[in-house]
Amino acid sequence: MKWISKNFIRGLIVVVPIAITILVVLQIFNLAEKLLGRHLPIHFPGLPLIAVFLLIVLVGWLSSYWALKRLLELGDRLLGAIPIVKFIYNSVKQLSTAMLESQQLFKQAVLVPYPHPGVKALGFIMPELSEPLVEKVGTDNVCVFVPMSLNLTSGFNIIVPKRDIILLDITSESALQYILTAGAVMPRRPEN
Repeated sequence: MKWISKNFIRGLIVVVPIAITILVVLQIFNLAEKLLGRHLPIHFPGLPLIAVFLLIVLVGWLSSYWALKRLLELGDRLLGAIPIVKFIYNSVKQLSTAMLESQQLFKQAVLVPYPHPGVKALGFIMPELSEPLVEKVGTDNVCVFVPMSLNLTSGFNIIVPKRDIILLDITSESALQYILTAGAVMPRRPEN
């Protein structure tokens, strides 16, 4: 019974983010298709995709204006007040902010000995260690994020001695493709 419950929880951890992402994307496209189908005389495949893309660009552009910024802040506060929604929303917001705004995140792909010596895992060097960590592990260590295949939102932050890191001469995009495809697309060197 313990084995079943443990693996059920593990399965939920893998399936729930994927299912929620698929559900949200499908709902957005269905809503766009219903709205466009009602108001436009033409219909062609891909129209909802174009409409959603243009809507996202429009919201991004409008978010730079004062009134919409205040409205978005109000929405942030409202979502931050609902107990379960607060946790999900803040986690997703922090992750997307880190991934989309950081110039250093996922910049340098490396190989590190993980999960044990003799085995190598592809990871990414993260920003410098904070002072409390440096005090405990020393300055000759770096933090490396080792993402899980098929799911970049989960993985392991490991602190590795610099001498154990192998820098890779590959593009970060191809390293991410390698991880997201579980090794089906191999990393490649940057094109000069």
